Amino acid sequence: MENPEYSIVIPVYNSEDSIEELFLRTKAVFEKLHKTYEVIFVEDGSDDNSWKIINQLKQKFPELIIAIRLSKNFGQHNASFCGMNYSKGKFIITIDDDLQIPPEEIKKLIKNYNENPSDLVYGFYTKKQHSFYRNIGSKSLKKTAKKLYKSPGEGSSFRLMTNELAQNLITHHHNFIFIDELLLWYTDKISFVEVTHLKRKYNKSGYNSKKLMKLVSNLIIYYTSLPLKFMVYAGLVLSIITFFIAIIFIIKKIFYDVPLGYTSIIVTILFSTSIILFSLGVIGEYLRRMYLIQNKKPPYTIKEILK
Repeated sequence: MENPEYSIVIPVYNSEDSIEELFLRTKAVFEKLHKTYEVIFVEDGSDDNSWKIINQLKQKFPELIIAIRLSKNFGQHNASFCGMNYSKGKFIITIDDDLQIPPEEIKKLIKNYNENPSDLVYGFYTKKQHSFYRNIGSKSLKKTAKKLYKSPGEGSSFRLMTNELAQNLITHHHNFIFIDELLLWYTDKISFVEVTHLKRKYNKSGYNSKKLMKLVSNLIIYYTSLPLKFMVYAGLVLSIITFFIAIIFIIKKIFYDVPLGYTSIIVTILFSTSIILFSLGVIGEYLRRMYLIQNKKPPYTIKEILK
């Protein structure tokens, strides 16, 4: 068929129970809107029968579905990034596979764009139906992004963007991709619409505390120079402190003939050595990430694709 108006990109991870319902409800939405569309499933190294279900849907609706299977689990953002590479629609919509955001909410994104054309429309929710700890982690991540990247702080994985904006994104080939940061780099024409967020109907979230911490650390190192700035300012402050400590010891030695002592020397050496080792560790981590980028390690690899 000719290029559709909309491409719906769905990263899939261990969601065999929700995939078919998500597709059929999405299909119903666009049929009511009388819009042409395609659905791009990106199976991200699942351990269940997600790929089998996607295959079955592809056989039933060959003209509507593009099915991509990645060689292993690369993460939600990398999987969405992959789907964008194969999107032909004038607009691209990304949505999670867990039905916590009802596909019927897509109409709100489209309506918001029609009323207020922008490069990017985010669907946001005032109350997330996640676990207590997951909500804390999500809020912390948004606040961190707001401070570090001057972001609006209301971003989500439920978004509508123009194809032109997506084409800018897919020129990036880092092995770690964080879509929202890249979007903010290319546009400030962003609008928001409130959408419904439901409790998880099937299985549990693929994000645990360990993955969230890894995501935050990757964000800080790949997309900011915060650790390097910390080293500079910490080094400056510690230099000033140790300078005054040294003056105190010299004054005591000159006027009070107080021995400097073995303990003070050892403490000074150990303290300064620990700072040096910490700084070298930060620099080494940056060098490792730079090597990965220069080595052109891809953000994903495809095992199978059904167009």
